[in-house]
Amino acid sequence: MPDNFRLSTGVEGLDPLLGGGLLPGTLTVVVGSTGIGKTQLGLQFAQAGCCQESRPGIIFDMSSRGDGQNHADYAQRMFGWNLQVAQPQTYVARDGFFDPGRVHGDYLHIFDQQGRRVTREDLDFEGWQQWQAEVTRRLTASIAFFYGNFVRGTRRAVVDGIEPVDRPSDSIQFELFEYIYHQILRKDPEWVARDLFREHFLEHAADAAAHAYDPASIGCMLLSTSHEATLDGLIERPLDQGDLLSGANTVIYLGKIREGTRFRRAMYVAKHRGSVCPDQIIPYQIGDRGISLL
Repeated sequence: MPDNFRLSTGVEGLDPLLGGGLLPGTLTVVVGSTGIGKTQLGLQFAQAGCCQESRPGIIFDMSSRGDGQNHADYAQRMFGWNLQVAQPQTYVARDGFFDPGRVHGDYLHIFDQQGRRVTREDLDFEGWQQWQAEVTRRLTASIAFFYGNFVRGTRRAVVDGIEPVDRPSDSIQFELFEYIYHQILRKDPEWVARDLFREHFLEHAADAAAHAYDPASIGCMLLSTSHEATLDGLIERPLDQGDLLSGANTVIYLGKIREGTRFRRAMYVAKHRGSVCPDQIIPYQIGDRGISLL
């Protein structure tokens, strides 16, 4: 992979504003309120993998309230993309894991429509402990989903469903993302395989070595819902608030701006290490193909 290689966002006109696109091996956080276009942007980024890597990205959905973002409907309407849904089972069959015909899915909704918020303030002590245990039970399925796709050439991951909280430590979803990002996406693939196969790793060690990949080639886009609906409100928030934004290479805010008596959508690139980015408000609209700049 060339040193100047960038991952396309899938949004026409946005890549040149980001020095050619997003840097592989880094985290991009897209922040905005419900309905502002985060899911469409995430799907555009994932779909752009078809051109650059000959494989689309994968969608990992952490939403829990039963009002999911209808990723499958969006993907079908925007691209004619029929998402293959993986199941969030607590046991994953490891035999034949590397077989060419094994399907690991494009989309995993890990909490399977629990219908509850998963922040500390919404749960009593027992409920919080139950959610943490639920996350632990779903880790194997999460590892298998990401690793199974990465060994087959997928190089983009979109993580959706982070709900707004005052402190990241109050969110089960944030805890799960921290694990996924550091212990799966950025970890040496041999050690990811060890976490997946555990005591059976030696039986699969040769296959794991034959399917090694470079974690630095994988781009991750995290979609985070904010309390703020206006772009001004997002821009005014401290950029170093929590590890989520301070640890990201790129931060993109999506919000509403007021023009006379009307509101319109606009984005602002609050942070983009690696190249100069525009210090300007960028209006956009949402159509049948997702986000397009104006």
